[in-house]
Amino acid sequence: MSAAMRGRAPDRLCAGAVELAREAAEEAAFPSKVGDHLGAVADGDRVVTHFFDCLEPGYRGWRWAVTVARASRARTVTVDETVLLPGPDALLAPEWVPWSERLRPGDLGPGDLLPTTADDPRLEPGYTDADAPPPNSVLSREESEETDSLAEAEDAEVSTNEPGALPGTPARGSIAAVAEEIGMGRPRVLSRHGLSTAADRWEEAYGPRTPMAQAAPATCMTCGFLVPMAGSLRQAFGVCANEFSPADGRVVSFAYGCGAHSEAAVMPRTPRPAPPVVDETRVDELPLDGGTGTPGGGADGGNAGGNAEA
Repeated sequence: MSAAMRGRAPDRLCAGAVELAREAAEEAAFPSKVGDHLGAVADGDRVVTHFFDCLEPGYRGWRWAVTVARASRARTVTVDETVLLPGPDALLAPEWVPWSERLRPGDLGPGDLLPTTADDPRLEPGYTDADAPPPNSVLSREESEETDSLAEAEDAEVSTNEPGALPGTPARGSIAAVAEEIGMGRPRVLSRHGLSTAADRWEEAYGPRTPMAQAAPATCMTCGFLVPMAGSLRQAFGVCANEFSPADGRVVSFAYGCGAHSEAAVMPRTPRPAPPVVDETRVDELPLDGGTGTPGGGADGGNAGGNAEA
């Protein structure tokens, strides 16, 4: 019998109770059978755990663990616990991962709903004017009076001749109107963490380290097809609007680039023929009959030919 020790020697009587431990293991494994005895481990004073090979199909590498013990100065060993435990080479199910961590981009299909937790680090509360008091409440009138007094004080400092010296409006209403116009009327907006993770994801897909950007003649920063984004991300990202680019309609980094850059190559112009040259310094004499005779008329030439025959 082999015995493994955890820093102490197993109790002699407990370590020798192999048959007692086997009977307990067979009772727990019934109707399956129990394999060979694999060893014993001392768990404490007069406490020993015996291990037996599990022959149950589908539990390869598992083992029955039977813990036996005896009281102080007692000669009788009793069974304390019988469990089935995985061994070092046991076949185990994969570790359970929550659905929120298993989800990958592209898994969301039509009709699927993806809820976000209240403490999602990618989001933070936005301005919705939900805490504003009702228009007819006492608090609203007090704030309106304070706002009007501040507006009158500001108007007194500005010259009335300037076109910008207009009557002030309640600050609460103007803030809400501006917030709604610029898209801040949402319960939550992207946090700094959400912006950072989005920037890392976009830069990995369409950033300077991609093979396309490495072979590009120039970056997207100088491309005429780049549409800037709004917000703080406009400092480093934009949207490609070139239908011939592999990143058309995608968010690209300013450091990204491709062969469809607007200034990558200029189409050569069709060469034009040279303009005609007019030389007005001399006169070219041309025959009137289209022949090679002397200028002055075809009749003289004909008479000369006739005289020659005569």
